[in-house]
Amino acid sequence: MKSAFLDANVLFSAAYAESSPLLCMRKLRGVRLCSSAYAIDEARRNLQGEAALKRLSQLASTLVTVPEADRKFVPDSVSLAAKDIPILAAAIAAKAQYLVTGDKRDFGALFGKTVAGVTVLIPRDFIALLEK
Repeated sequence: MKSAFLDANVLFSAAYAESSPLLCMRKLRGVRLCSSAYAIDEARRNLQGEAALKRLSQLASTLVTVPEADRKFVPDSVSLAAKDIPILAAAIAAKAQYLVTGDKRDFGALFGKTVAGVTVLIPRDFIALLEK
């Protein structure tokens, strides 16, 4: 079974619109989707509207919520904004195979790369990988 950590950006995008194609990720077979309370809270803070918050809550209920992790899990060679360190640290500590994010500004340099066993992918690439 593949394991993927969804960051706040993906959670936000999936919950933002009722027709979001990212909502399909919760129905992927053979995939353990996880996130952290930190990522879920970040998405919640940025969403507006009762319907979007309800979609986020429904999506979050289908995820495995993993514990927060110490920044020591992130190699010193990785340059990330302080707000993104907990995301990558939790993905690494959870032994996720993938970190799925649409955050090009902060994670863009890591797209397609593997850090401490976690490959960073955009949602489209993650879904395409599973369809192979």
